[in-house]
Amino acid sequence: MKKIISILVIAFAFTLTTNAQNHMSKDKATVVALEQTKGEFTQKEITLKAGAYIFEITNSNVGHDVGFVLAPKSNPDAHIKTAYVTKAVQNNSKETSNITTLEKGEYVYFCPLNPTPQYTLIVK
Repeated sequence: MKKIISILVIAFAFTLTTNAQNHMSKDKATVVALEQTKGEFTQKEITLKAGAYIFEITNSNVGHDVGFVLAPKSNPDAHIKTAYVTKAVQNNSKETSNITTLEKGEYVYFCPLNPTPQYTLIVK
């Protein structure tokens, strides 16, 4: 059931944009490029400084659409919706998220569509 809810949340998020993100300039955000292959991300752990980020997700021949979920490690079900890619990442293509501001702490990232394990993102 959680997997179905996650997929529905991601699908719904693909159709949403937030006004707050539209007001922030993309040149003030750092792009974090992540690659997905079948069943995994190639980057197993990321360490960043607090700040604004855009997540660029590449689908490297997974064979179907993929997505991206980022959440606090303490509550992996509390997805950070601005980090969702703006539309599903088709096979052998890439898509980006909206601008996402991260504060100090530990997060997890994963793809329920691929599906992948949960990986660690640390913000110092």
